[in-house]
Amino acid sequence: MDQLSGMDASFLHLETPETPMHVGSLMLFELPEGYTGDYYEAVKALLGKRLHLSAFLNRKLAQMPFQLAEPVWIEDDDIDLDYHVRTVTLRRPGTMAQLEQLVARLHASLLDRSRPLWEMYVIDGLEGGLVAFYTKAHHSGVDGKAGVELAKVLYDTSPQIREVPPPRRKRASGQYQLGVTELLQAAATNAAQQYRKLAELLPAAAKALDTAARVVASQRTEKGERSLNLGLAPSTIFNDSITNQRSYSTMSLSLADIKDLGRRVGGTVNTIVMAMCSIALHHFLKERDLLPKEPLIAMVPVSLRVEGDAAMNNQVAAVRVDLATDIEDLPARFRAIHASSEAAKAVVRELKPVLGVDIPITGSPWLMTGLASLLGRSNLVSRFPQVGNVAISNVPGPPMTLYMAGAKMAHYFPVSIAYHGSALNITVQSYAGLLEFGLTACRRILSQDESYELIDHLRAALREIQALPSVAASATPPTIPSNEPAAVSTKGASITPAPPVAARQELPAAKEAASVQSSSEVTTPRQD
Repeated sequence: MDQLSGMDASFLHLETPETPMHVGSLMLFELPEGYTGDYYEAVKALLGKRLHLSAFLNRKLAQMPFQLAEPVWIEDDDIDLDYHVRTVTLRRPGTMAQLEQLVARLHASLLDRSRPLWEMYVIDGLEGGLVAFYTKAHHSGVDGKAGVELAKVLYDTSPQIREVPPPRRKRASGQYQLGVTELLQAAATNAAQQYRKLAELLPAAAKALDTAARVVASQRTEKGERSLNLGLAPSTIFNDSITNQRSYSTMSLSLADIKDLGRRVGGTVNTIVMAMCSIALHHFLKERDLLPKEPLIAMVPVSLRVEGDAAMNNQVAAVRVDLATDIEDLPARFRAIHASSEAAKAVVRELKPVLGVDIPITGSPWLMTGLASLLGRSNLVSRFPQVGNVAISNVPGPPMTLYMAGAKMAHYFPVSIAYHGSALNITVQSYAGLLEFGLTACRRILSQDESYELIDHLRAALREIQALPSVAASATPPTIPSNEPAAVSTKGASITPAPPVAARQELPAAKEAASVQSSSEVTTPRQD
């Protein structure tokens, strides 16, 4: 029995029928040449042999009496694989557009809380002979980094299916749910432990807050440069109540080319991604005469996870990054975005000791659930002061090519969460030399066609950044991530997107899409 932290449980309490709080992935697999088997059955058999390797796949929720405290995870010894692992066949011709629209619909439905909180779908009928694999798991159990750790359990690094030790036989408890006394005792014990940790942390917390305040105060700008944006975000079409309908689109780029471009123009991979989003959103809103005069603000998740921590829980915070959409001059906008991102990371580094502190609050489940329901049923969201406009997340994924049941993974697209007041989520994940984009949004606010239009704007934004002059000759050297070479290339980076992936009428050619390999991970605010 393991009680959820306040952060983990918040994803349960804030969930409503309009706002499912699960994250997912859409993968495309290339079957072995001459494959004649049933891939769905092969995947289900593989999962059956590996379920015991991940605690998340084997646990379900037990609610506290009267919701006086956070729920607990308990082991489920009766998992129905036929329920959790499903199969879907696309209608002809089986285009990428059909697949993305199917994923949008699948991602809109809630998970069954009486079972372990995950589902997987093997999707066939695609053009080109590829097979898709869509997974979703509740955010109360995994964050982006924990999801990558879970992938290490499910997938292999070669076509050879690795053998894993069988699960140890356990004595059946004969108890479907825990008793009231056990649950209340667990809640009281957990609360006492958390308050003790909180008391022990107070001196370190005071020091961290003082240091962070000095870091913020020290963020001075040169004369004529843009100052840090500490104000509220403007109201946009994305800051509204949402429905449970979703739109979803994808894009794939070469990670090596994006890194080269970042070095050439003076920024990190994360800066390139943020600048692409800034330019794309600027053009998208301006074409509709909906661009506010004030700059858009991105809410960016930041990982608090220490190196080597593979726990299946949430260890994240969020920072604000100024997208500088009010600056027309692109080089100046790029510098402003980079400065805002770096300043946010500096503050998080100082506040890290206190950002992940768990503070038990009696009755928080019914309080947060009530507030979430009120938020969705009222029109308050669009009237509230806005902290941010869109969510932009950058997750370092597996650097090597992965396989499942002998099939090669060609693409690994993220699928994320839209919420009231943040109707658009742009998540980027690196995989085997690729930078994979997934745009998840409320379909009422960003239709499927508009989602594709935003993808086109992202590609156009990349070309604009590519046209920027090199900073190699500048007196001030560009900022180079510590895990990248210090030498700055003076040659123009050739950006090589994977056009078949973005094209809505055809599926990507797996061999071409996976042609670029890299062992480096994405440098993002989520890394410390």
